[in-house]
Amino acid sequence: MARADVDEFFAEIDFARFNQRQDAGRSWAQARAWTAERFPQHVGAVDLYLEHFAASLPGPVAGSAAVVRELVAGGVRVLGLTNWSAETYRHAVPAAPAIGLLEGVVVSGQEGVAKPDPRIFAVLRERYGLDPERTVFTDDSPVNVAAAARAGFHGLLFTDAATLRRDLRTHGLPVGAPPPRT
Repeated sequence: MARADVDEFFAEIDFARFNQRQDAGRSWAQARAWTAERFPQHVGAVDLYLEHFAASLPGPVAGSAAVVRELVAGGVRVLGLTNWSAETYRHAVPAAPAIGLLEGVVVSGQEGVAKPDPRIFAVLRERYGLDPERTVFTDDSPVNVAAAARAGFHGLLFTDAATLRRDLRTHGLPVGAPPPRT
């Protein structure tokens, strides 16, 4: 598929909104039917995207696996809250193996609600017995961080692993601590 065709597909179906619906629990069969009804010329693109979904994933975020390992080694509960289609979530751990180190993950597509909706934070809190005032939430989306903060969590905007370590240390978490002075 030519890049211009991909760009046209993304623009015409409003791919960000389309993907948000997938993350919020819409099945791929429903997405295909929706596309066929409104944009029949793009049904093949939806099929192609789903067929090659794993290839669309960028892979691990540099340094994030080390941060997860440090937190786990320090005895910190590390959980995930992801906006991801229930039907494609099986690709998560192969794409970013650190996800497999997490105690558990709330997957929006399985819950039928996605970040930044406050209901997804309630699912996370209730499922894992979290006290939001004692829980740090990090995300690369400012909107999601703000939603977590409104839900009572300590929200941190993820920009890179080094900054995350610094920010986590300000919350007293055991990551990448500087070596002791002698």
